[in-house]
Amino acid sequence: MTDFFTHNYNSPDTPCVIAGPCSAESKQQTLETARALADAGVTVFRAGLWKPRTRPGFFEGVGAEGIEWLTEVKRTTGMKVATEVATPRHAELCLDAGIDILWIGARTSGDPFAMRALADALHGAPSNVNVMIKNPLSPDIEAWIGAFERIAAAGITRLGAIHRGYTVFGPSRYRNEPLWEAPLEFCRRMPEIPMVIDPSHMAGRRALIAPLVDQALELGFNDFMIESHINPEAALTDAAQQLTPGQLSQLIHRISRKKFERA
Repeated sequence: MTDFFTHNYNSPDTPCVIAGPCSAESKQQTLETARALADAGVTVFRAGLWKPRTRPGFFEGVGAEGIEWLTEVKRTTGMKVATEVATPRHAELCLDAGIDILWIGARTSGDPFAMRALADALHGAPSNVNVMIKNPLSPDIEAWIGAFERIAAAGITRLGAIHRGYTVFGPSRYRNEPLWEAPLEFCRRMPEIPMVIDPSHMAGRRALIAPLVDQALELGFNDFMIESHINPEAALTDAAQQLTPGQLSQLIHRISRKKFERA
């Protein structure tokens, strides 16, 4: 399988950081955040268009309207663009628009029926389509691997994994426990799939993101997906865990420095 990052988005000497807001909330917010992140050296912009919320009554994303905003980000900044898909229709709309990276979220990746439906929708997709799959909500390595097997069977060869932590019962300092043994075991079982670490969803709050990045780097993980918003306090989703573009720029320098120190 094609190495997702080496062949697409970053040089071997720099970390790959996929960054952007949890949700695309408006055209202005999306474009302003993208421009600031491009200035910070980010080459892949992420933003959620369809938001799976635990309970009804909360902001569930702008939907297909935001696809045009992502394509404008791509056109005006040169960044690649990524968004989450959870249904065949989401995938079809994004494929038609030329969205570079589709990721499948934790609520979807553990559902074999949903994964089969997405695989059917992705069958025959262009060879340059990139698909990333987040770990399921529970630490079930077999379910995570099964999700990849279904998407690979549809002919998708550019694949990447995202570790975003796990839901646990009871008190925790994290929103989702890192349980580092799980991504390490996944990498042992599926060494051909590059692993991206999502410290934002593990942390749940800004103060814990940098320490989680440090933990990941110590374990040999070098690529990250991190949420960044032009005005995090006003964000409609996940306000507590998003960094400003300036804060993210500092974190990218931290990642680069630590990689250099380890080399």
